Amino acid sequence: MEPNIFSGRTLLITGGTGSFGNTVLKHFLTSDIGEIRIFSRDEKKQDDMRHDLQARFPRHAGKVKFYIGDVRDERSIGSVMHGVDYLFHAAALKQVPSCEFFPMEAVRTNIIGTDNVLTAAIRAGVKKVVCLSTDKAAYPINAMGISKAMMEKVIGAKARTVKAEDTTICCTRYGNVMASRGSVIPLFIEQIKAGKPITITDPAMTRFLMSLDEAVDLVVFAFRHANPGDLFVQKAPASTIGDLAKAVQQLFGDTGTHIIGTRHGEKLFETLLTREERVRSEDMGDYFRVAADGRDLNYDKYFVQGQVHTQAPEDYTSHNTRRLTVEQVVDKLQSLDYVKEELSAFGK
Repeated sequence: MEPNIFSGRTLLITGGTGSFGNTVLKHFLTSDIGEIRIFSRDEKKQDDMRHDLQARFPRHAGKVKFYIGDVRDERSIGSVMHGVDYLFHAAALKQVPSCEFFPMEAVRTNIIGTDNVLTAAIRAGVKKVVCLSTDKAAYPINAMGISKAMMEKVIGAKARTVKAEDTTICCTRYGNVMASRGSVIPLFIEQIKAGKPITITDPAMTRFLMSLDEAVDLVVFAFRHANPGDLFVQKAPASTIGDLAKAVQQLFGDTGTHIIGTRHGEKLFETLLTREERVRSEDMGDYFRVAADGRDLNYDKYFVQGQVHTQAPEDYTSHNTRRLTVEQVVDKLQSLDYVKEELSAFGK
């Protein structure tokens, strides 16, 4: 990654104390970026992050500024935008079962909160905004995915209202981020530590596998290549949950497994691109770009000659992408900083 385009610039990360924000700091903190602003509503996580940075990066910790607020509050997000050049919008409610039981909370954070962030960014003249979405927004069946799908619609609508030279707004969509906060890998490891069998919802369930570093790479790729309203996804490999569990146990020990069945709102497989999106996607090597639909409401002025194609033959899912073997999942796990630290704690 070339951090030079961020040289001397101010970057704001909403939801910045989460796993994504911590990984962005790892990539950018020691570069020549001017300032990184962390915006979140949890003062304890901010305090922990502040002390960790001061201990590990005493020469660079001063670049990071902390702002307490909530994307649901227009005033608090507006007050942090002054002087911001670039914005990574990561604040969200992400837990599928929690959003099923409290769907209006997902609406307030993921939809209304995003609208507040983008309104404030446009008003402040932020040059580029990258919003983080999820594969659950494609063919959504749960409240979290539906709220993220609506978030993407808000992004598209906002991108149409502003000139690209003023503010460019785009979106990334990715699958499960391995070892991120609240994800299944830390849960498996904690269960093994306690000598308990690991709990599996459905061994045949498939999920995309992406590291936190790859999540940041996707956002930076989008940042560099985006036109207004673009959607970017990474071509990610996948694994069954059963194979992922076997891989974790190969590394940390076999304490057995317990099948608990699918939780509220869970899918058998995840979709990164729908058939409708894939037919108008651009293959960019390791990534797909789906351009925004630039038409307005005056549809009668648009026409085509020949056959109209509205769908690709198939969507892009964790069932039809490259499937990793157990051994390949083990290799990918061993590349993760979190897993390395846990293995060291295990004396392995």
